[in-house]
Amino acid sequence: MQTGEQIGFIGLGTMGQPMALNLRHAGRPLMVWNRTPERTAPLREAGAVVAADVGEVFEQCNTMLLMLENEGATDAVLGRGTEAFMRRVAGHCIVSMGTTSAKYSQGLSQDIAAANGRFVEAPVSGSRKPAVAGQLIGMLAGPPEEIERLRPLLSPICKQLFDCGTVPGALQMKLAVNTFLITMVTGLAEAAHFAARHGLDMDSFADILNAGPMASDVSRVKIDKLRNRDFSRQAGISDVLKNSRLVLEAARAADTASPLMNVCEALYAETEAMGRDEDDMIAVVQAIEARTGRCAS
Repeated sequence: MQTGEQIGFIGLGTMGQPMALNLRHAGRPLMVWNRTPERTAPLREAGAVVAADVGEVFEQCNTMLLMLENEGATDAVLGRGTEAFMRRVAGHCIVSMGTTSAKYSQGLSQDIAAANGRFVEAPVSGSRKPAVAGQLIGMLAGPPEEIERLRPLLSPICKQLFDCGTVPGALQMKLAVNTFLITMVTGLAEAAHFAARHGLDMDSFADILNAGPMASDVSRVKIDKLRNRDFSRQAGISDVLKNSRLVLEAARAADTASPLMNVCEALYAETEAMGRDEDDMIAVVQAIEARTGRCAS
């Protein structure tokens, strides 16, 4: 069943593809585009229209959902800094669902407003598993009327949506949430390494953690991956490193201490340097293991 206006969706990566599929499964008319064309195949099969080029999406859709890797990709899609920018954003609502710096988002919002467009921040909290299940947590910042209009549109993607005020409030909130997530998962990796080095039974370690008050959906998934040495990607090392650096950049801008995130950033950088950039974030345990190996030698 088709319901409502056709929506544009650009960026079908690890998170974007399941998010777009959930919109189609909910009956939303959708036009999609991705820099790597083969990523569009599941959307075509689900009934989405695949655009011939990025410009076609802006020509056919007034509401644009962007789930892009970084600021450069966002600028390229919008044609920012070129004559295409005004044409692509004027009269459109641009909804940025990826994670960028708050400073970048603030500037982009101003540029879009100057070009007679509307801008909404809508970063999400969660990895690929909740993205597939439509169980992400969304944070929204922008014009109140646009936020209210977007709530039903985004409901197949997010189990809850929170109003974070004006731009860049949503991204600042996302970075605060990421600070907890990254330090928690890194702490879990260190705890598992401690247990393994003491010869403890890893199944018992996992069962005790899962039964205790600190257990969460995230910890249950990550402890299973740790004990099985399953580093298949949910939230990739490179993505977590990028987010760690965004947190540190925001902390410095606010003259805020970030002792735990300083350590996490170093560990994720070490993990990436080991060639594990596409592994899941729990692969950070390998950087901890490497440090142990250097201490023991």
